[in-house]
Order: sequence, then structure tokens, then C-alpha cells
Amino acid sequence: MLRKMFVIFGASDILWMVFAVSQASQIDIFPSESKIFAQIGDSVSLTCSTTGCESPSLSWRTQIDSPLNGKVKTEGTTSTLIMDPVSFEDEHQYLCTAICKDKKLEKAIRVEIYSFSKDPEIHLSSPAEVGKPVTVTCSVPDVYPFERLEIELLKGNHPMKVQDFLEPSEKKAQETKSLDVTFSPTDEDIGTALVCQATLHIYDDDSPPKVRKTTKELEVYKKNFTVEISPGPQIAAQFGDSVVLTCDVRDCESPSFSWRTLIDSPLNGNVRSEGSKSTLTLSPVSFENEHFYLCTVMCGQKKLEKRIQVKPYSFPSNPEIEMSGPLVSGNPVTVSCRVPNVYPSDRLEIELFKGESIMMNKTFSKDVSKKALETKSLEKTFIPTTEDIGNVLVCLARLPIDEMEFELKQRQSTQTLYVNVAPRDTTILVSPSSILEEGSSVNMTCSSNGLPAPKILWSRQLSNGDLQPISENATLSFMSTKMEDSGIYVCEGINQVGTSRKEVNLIIQVAPKDIQLTAFPSESVKEGDTVIISCTCGNVPPTLIILKKKAETGYTVLKSTGGAYTIHRAQLEDAGVYQCESKNEVGSQLRSLTLDVKGRESNKDYFSPELLVLYCASSLIIPAIGMIIYFARRANMTGSYSLVEAQKVC
Repeated sequence: MLRKMFVIFGASDILWMVFAVSQASQIDIFPSESKIFAQIGDSVSLTCSTTGCESPSLSWRTQIDSPLNGKVKTEGTTSTLIMDPVSFEDEHQYLCTAICKDKKLEKAIRVEIYSFSKDPEIHLSSPAEVGKPVTVTCSVPDVYPFERLEIELLKGNHPMKVQDFLEPSEKKAQETKSLDVTFSPTDEDIGTALVCQATLHIYDDDSPPKVRKTTKELEVYKKNFTVEISPGPQIAAQFGDSVVLTCDVRDCESPSFSWRTLIDSPLNGNVRSEGSKSTLTLSPVSFENEHFYLCTVMCGQKKLEKRIQVKPYSFPSNPEIEMSGPLVSGNPVTVSCRVPNVYPSDRLEIELFKGESIMMNKTFSKDVSKKALETKSLEKTFIPTTEDIGNVLVCLARLPIDEMEFELKQRQSTQTLYVNVAPRDTTILVSPSSILEEGSSVNMTCSSNGLPAPKILWSRQLSNGDLQPISENATLSFMSTKMEDSGIYVCEGINQVGTSRKEVNLIIQVAPKDIQLTAFPSESVKEGDTVIISCTCGNVPPTLIILKKKAETGYTVLKSTGGAYTIHRAQLEDAGVYQCESKNEVGSQLRSLTLDVKGRESNKDYFSPELLVLYCASSLIIPAIGMIIYFARRANMTGSYSLVEAQKVC
């Protein structure tokens, strides 16, 4: 007995294919159908079974050996190929092969794919009005294969247009096809139904085609009332401000108003309707008001809608220009141009100018993850020069909202460049000279270049190298100089970006004075004694000391050491007038003394105790005089004088 198993179920389209092998080893293949049609997205099962063979070998493949794109499940004498969901890749000729011992038999079936899952859509270009042309569009979405599609538009029972699409597609894809009909409604069209019928001829035999249709009542207005919404189709609203949207109706005695957003989110505003007007007040404007708002007006059975887009923005203040530090000629500095609390920041444009030359511009990318007020900035590093003094930095910020014009489209800030220059070229002018005679007057004037103008500070250098501030005037004056005014004076030019210094050595000279000329141990000595002629002075700076002895032809200069001349074993001819001359650039002074040398008694060997004491004393005096001369010279070199340390030698 042969058994036929072939069933197609609605969305599943389950196909049963039965292979029968008779007890007498005769194989028959059923059914005789060779093609099925499967909707994209549905599930299809193809089942192949055999009879008369206990252990058949079953397998599936496509005619062109493409991938099956499905799952195969084999159990006993049955094998099932499941495709879920069906797609373009499943459009093939499928073969089921059965091998029973030495016999092999194949059965082929073709799976055709189609898409026809949605009803047609009817759209009007505008509300239908008696005597006014209107275009009706009938569209069928997601169709495949569209070359088998036919669309018909009917007004009531009367066909308006039929259109088919015979040209085959170059690719496998779901497409939307439509037809347009333009007509002028009449009074008879009021209440008439528009019918859009789509037919997909997918079968090649006498099977009925697949049909979908949509019906829409045609609302025809005898009188066109109008609705206007203001301020316009779009409005840019500043955060925190109040915005009033007005819906105004004309040619309708008793309109009914309603407001909503395009996505039916909360209005976040107050509605007030009176007479022919209705207002929606948004206050204060915030992120929640970024919507398309629709005003719906009903006038009797007639309905009109107008929409307006509200785009909140934030651009509350001018840009802020900041510097990383003071402007110093030659030193790099970074200028920052900040625009605070901006929204939407991806529309912001910032440009930085120096004078009329652009230094840098910047735009910003969109961050779709958040809605927030942001501070955006531009930074540029440059090296200022003295040529930039008085130049102007301009930070220009623009915030265009689509193509709309609004009051605060751009903002800018300016800052004048004040370039600092560190003090330099510091000079000291001394009048009349830095070397002066005691009692003279002197003016020392200091100048220094820089921006801002450097402050002048005069200091005196101490012996340890430290500076002792003495004046902040440009000119340091001494009306009557003293010897102790001598020293090193330092002028500093100072501003906030640097310091420059210059120094001068002021020397106050004094004419020689307080000269003392002495003979040690006495001005009256005996022949053979040792005598030291010594010249000392009590002033600084050091002077030139000249010791001389008066002779018949004038004075003879003596070879002295540090103002001291030693006579060993005085002779009678050493007696006479001795003179000391002390002089420097500003004057000189003379001192003189008379040395008396007495002769000793002849033929007498005389050696008194006093002579012994004198001899011993003279042996000590010579080293002492040497020390006096050393300290006198040291005092003259350092510019100090102390009677405790030593007595200066002239």
C-alpha cells in the first residue's frame, strides 16, 4: 500500500515529500508538485520519507551545491530540512536523495521566495477640498519580487488607476512601490472611500494570487479653514527664557484645539485656548522642550494640524580670554578662549584672531550620549614680541542652529596685548666724575629700559658683599662728599618680569694732612748710634711719601721703606735737615726736622750702661717699625684707619 504525505500549512508551509519503495523493490516518488512559495521571515520544513526500505540513507543538497542555510534532522526513514527564518539565500532547487541497498532515487522541489507582508498605505498631499487638486499616493512596502506586483486605486467602486511593474529587478531586495493619482474632489466625493488594492502574482498555475488592500474614507472640505502657527516652522529658544507658541485659526467659528509632541512625550508647558487662538507657553525652556510640537484644530468634522520645532540652545555669555602668565617679550605664552555653558556644543565654532590675522579656529564633535551644558575652549601658544604691543586679541564664537537666524548668533571678546619687557640696557651717568675731592658734590643718575618702566633702586655694597638699599630715586646725590662716602654703589632696574643691575665705584680723595716726621730714639744722637727717620700720616687714601735730606745743592732723595729711613752707625755728616713730602692728586704737605750728631771723646774706651740700653732698644725698634709700616700700608689699601692697630706711615 502506498501512502502519500504532502501538506502545506499557512505561515509554516510544511512540505511532505514521500518516497515509496514497494515490497517488490519498486520505488515510486511522490508528490508530483515541483515548486512551493515561502514568505520571507516565515519557517519552512521539507520532509522526505521512504517506504519499503528498512534502513535507507537520506541526504539533502541544492541543485547548484550551494549551502543549505538550514538544519537537517534524520530519523529512521524520514529526513527533514528546516529553514527558519526564510531569506533570499533559501531560494533554490532542493534535492532529497534516498539510497536503499543498491537502489538510488532523487526527488527535486523548488522553493520560491516572496515578500508581501504589509497592507498598502494611502497618503494625501494635503487635506481634500472641493475643486482643489490633491494627489493621492498608494504605496506597498517591502515587496519581492516587485515585477509580479499590480497596484490599483479605486474611488468607491470606480477604478482610478492600475499600474504594474514588469521590469525585473537587478538585485534581490525588498522594495516599496507606489502609484500617484491627482484629481480635484467634488461634492459627490464627500464620504467616498479610497481603496488601494495590491496583487502579487506569484503562482504560475491557476492558483489565486495574493491580495492586500487598504480603505480610507475621503474627507472632502467644502470651505478651506486655515491654521497658522507662530513664530514659524522652527524657533531657537534660549535656556531659561519663556517661549510662547501660538496657533491661530481663520474661517472657523468654533475651533477645537489640542497640543501634543510628535513623539507623544509630555508637553512641559501650559496651554491656553480662547476664541480662534491657542497658546502653548514653555517657561523656563530646558532640555525637555526639544521637540516637534503639533497644534491640532478641529472645525466641525474637519481637522488640520500644524507643527513647529523648538530647538533649545544655551549661549549666555561672551567668550573668556585667559593667559597662562604675563606677556613677556620672547617668552612663550598660552592664550585660552573659553565659551561657557554652551548647547548644542557640536554646533559651536571658535576663532582666535591677533589683529586681523587668524591664529586658530576650532569646531567640536557631537556627543550623542548626553544632553548637557558644556564649556568649550580653544588654546594657542605663541611667542609675543615688542611688535605685539597694542595689538588686540579677538575671540569670536558662533552658534548657528541649522539655518535659522536668531539674535545671539555670535559673541566675541577682545583683549589688548600689553607685552612686558624685562629691564635691560641699565646705565649710570656720574657727574662730574666718580673720582672726587672731599667736599665736592656728585650726582649719579641711573636709567633702565623695559615695559612696564622699571623701578630704580640704589644700594651700597657692604664689605661682606650684601647690598644695603639707600634710595629709590633715579638720581643719587651727595652735596658735600666725605672720605667715608667712597665705595661701590649698585643701581637695579626692576619690574615684574626681571631685574637688570649696574654698579659704579665712587672714590673720594683727600689732600695729605696730619703728617708727622720723627727721629728715633731722638733728634740728637751721638756718633755711632742707629737713628730711624720716620714719616707718618693719618688720612686715606694712601699718598706718595718722599724722604729727602737738605744738601748744599738742594735736597737729596733718600731710599726709604714705607716712609722710614734707617741710619746705621750715625756719622757727623748725617747731621742736618731732613724733610718729608706727602702728596696725592689733590694736594701735598711738607714736614722737616734737624738731626744733631755729636762726636765721641777720643782715646777713651767708653761704654756706659745707657749705651747698652739704647743698643738693646734699637734692636727691638727695627722689627717694631717694620710692623708699623706693614699695618700702615694695609690701612691705606683697605681705606680704614685705627690708632689701635698701627700708626700710618707717610
